[in-house]
Amino acid sequence: MLCPKCTSQDDKVIDSRLSKDGTSIRRRRECLDCESRFTTYEQIERVELLAVKRDGRREPFDRQKLLSSLIKACEKRPISLDIMEESVNSIISDLESGQDRELSTKVIGAKVMERLHAVDPVAYVRFASVYRRFEDIGEFIEEIQSLERRAPLSDDQKELFNKIPS
Repeated sequence: MLCPKCTSQDDKVIDSRLSKDGTSIRRRRECLDCESRFTTYEQIERVELLAVKRDGRREPFDRQKLLSSLIKACEKRPISLDIMEESVNSIISDLESGQDRELSTKVIGAKVMERLHAVDPVAYVRFASVYRRFEDIGEFIEEIQSLERRAPLSDDQKELFNKIPS
């Protein structure tokens, strides 16, 4: 590490601490030549992911875009921002653990749906309706029925869906 005062590479670590969020390490260093003290941070180097759109365009993966889509899907649902942030981190971690740097939006969307299914069925259906481009109410009903096969609806939900005209 180069000293910011004298540019010497000889230094020693005086103190190391984990950051508050646990994603980096703060190191306090002292230059052995000029005795100047400085701080460095060590963190994991993340792989730059690219999202491949349906039309073939490639753009950098945008964490904020993913979070905002989860926020829209979870709007007016009893889901905290912390749970949504945790979900985004989990999805990104899953995506980064693979070998591909270029990911189709289908793969990204499938990961989001998988996560939302575990968090909240209503948010899941909301996201699925946009992601799968539902055209009519029949597609909503099919998705809800497939959800019911995986996790039975409560009595209140059954009553609500029985009122939907065919």
